[in-house]
Amino acid sequence: MSAEPLWRPSPERAAATRIMAFARARGFDGEDAVQRLWQWSVDHRADFWAEVWRTFGVRASREAEVVLENPDAMPGARWFVGARLNFAENLLRRADDSPAIIAYAEGRPRREVSWRELGELVRRLRAALVREGVGVGDRVAAYMPNVPETIALMLATSSLGAVFSSTSPEFGTTGVLDRFGQIAPKVLLTVDGYRYGGKAFDILPKVREITRELPSLARTVVLPYLGGDVDLGGIRQPVLFHDFLPEAAPPLEFAQLPFDHPLYVLYSSGTTGKPKAIVHGQGGTLIKHLCEQGLHTDLRAGEKIFYYTTCGWMMWNWLASALALEATVVLYDGNPFHPSPAVLWEMAEREGLHYFGTSAKYIDALKKSGLEPGRQFDLGALRAVLSTGSPLLPENFDWVYGAIKRDLHLASISGGTDIVGCFVLGNPAGPVWRGEIQMRGLGMAVEVFDDDGRPLRGRPGELVCTKPFPSMPVGFWNDPDGRRYRAAYFERFPGVWTHGDWAEITPHDGIIIYGRSDATLNPGGVRIGTAEIYRVVEDFPEVLEAVCVGQEWEGDQRVVLFVRLREGLTLDDELRQRIRRALRERCSPRHVPAKIIQVPDIPRTMNAKVSEIAVREVIHGRPVRNLGALANPEALDYFRDLPELTS
Repeated sequence: MSAEPLWRPSPERAAATRIMAFARARGFDGEDAVQRLWQWSVDHRADFWAEVWRTFGVRASREAEVVLENPDAMPGARWFVGARLNFAENLLRRADDSPAIIAYAEGRPRREVSWRELGELVRRLRAALVREGVGVGDRVAAYMPNVPETIALMLATSSLGAVFSSTSPEFGTTGVLDRFGQIAPKVLLTVDGYRYGGKAFDILPKVREITRELPSLARTVVLPYLGGDVDLGGIRQPVLFHDFLPEAAPPLEFAQLPFDHPLYVLYSSGTTGKPKAIVHGQGGTLIKHLCEQGLHTDLRAGEKIFYYTTCGWMMWNWLASALALEATVVLYDGNPFHPSPAVLWEMAEREGLHYFGTSAKYIDALKKSGLEPGRQFDLGALRAVLSTGSPLLPENFDWVYGAIKRDLHLASISGGTDIVGCFVLGNPAGPVWRGEIQMRGLGMAVEVFDDDGRPLRGRPGELVCTKPFPSMPVGFWNDPDGRRYRAAYFERFPGVWTHGDWAEITPHDGIIIYGRSDATLNPGGVRIGTAEIYRVVEDFPEVLEAVCVGQEWEGDQRVVLFVRLREGLTLDDELRQRIRRALRERCSPRHVPAKIIQVPDIPRTMNAKVSEIAVREVIHGRPVRNLGALANPEALDYFRDLPELTS
């Protein structure tokens, strides 16, 4: 463990953060102020979340009669009972000519949408939805790239009290139908195609098949995106986007709704079965994101925040919420390495980005590309890099501070679609320790449990949350008695949310995430997190990517490591021995794989997470229950019937 942190904000910078101002207002000061604030926030959750509401000026037509009802029931607690508000109204706080959204995309010019223009587009989209009969509780879906129209449709849907759901155009037909088929949308917005890596992909054949299988659709709206004529033949109730928008529309209004009124349906990755359709409420989503972005990220009005995401990942929903803080949201649609690894950093320099959000996989790939953004671009405005999606390896903490910027808040964060937010995340007023997430989320009673439900410190266990929080799901779609919802999170430890992450609380009160607990290795009865292995293996310059699983073998489990090497390289015994030696020396003998096998590709989810569970099922000859969750399901073919696994 490092003796000194990698970064510590100057006293002036720390004192000026919102999180420190929030702590001082509660009477907490000094180096442990934020930790004391966290403890207060979980001991006095109703007071804490009510103060977040006041601090960020949540717009509501009616205040809550009770902030927290049934405070010990999980599930069963209710937040801000009696309040009436609208999510979209809280995001559309401005109507001036400053930029609300700046959009970049492969093969398209930079585009700027002012607050006034965004409000006007939402107004017209809302009128168009009303014309199609969309009202409170109806579903509107987007099969869309990361462009301003997707955000505008979400806001228009929310303004009506309808429910929004999105996925990205690289999803296949089955993946889309597994998601939207559950919620029966009334209107679908899509594009004719998208660009990625310098190639154009026509998705209209998929749109035709998808809309045929969605009888609930009253209208399919197609936004021309590739250029040229669009053939609408074979699409259910089609209309082009510009024809969908009315010339005249009434003034924009916002339905006033209960705090837990459904806002979004998001979907689990679905690698172990059909994706869970998770319903999130408008108030819980709003107040959680205000806390995470306003306090943990220190985002301010007028600042520019970017997150590399698609519309099929919850980070798109998270990013859109930055409008509620009157920040400028920066979008990118396309391959982040096309035409070169510099593309996003050219954008960062041009825009003067304050916050650059991405995945741990992107940071690792950027490191291996040889690019050093801080030496090639002016990143003077950049205050923070945010990373999520999978554990950020300790070596990549070093690389960020060496290659991007020395004076930088590196916030590794972790949570999930399940809560449309984070359990653990950054502290802009505190030190960054190598390999550690800085803190547990304010208002989030996060602990790590052993198998008997006892809290652990300094040892890995199950990441849990022991008390209710506002962004818990309203429920699952088509789960009227809540049985599937309870089974997903509350069966392991009754009354406690079990998230499925294998984690450890450190002496700094930080957190290390070792990976998903359902993919944890268990050779000889000793549980090992796969992230411990990846941090060593992916440090080898020859290795681009790895996936590690447990294989049932002779009444026990043995560790099998699959590696994807740089182009032109072949795995030989010398490299195998170097990998084994490094794992033995840096981890333990139990971390050393019984088998190390080269494969040409590794299956990943649409969110770029390595799918350990899919690989595990395939090597045991078991079916993978939802191939539609994978971005590259064909990669699984390489893992079938491998002769190396039979001896």
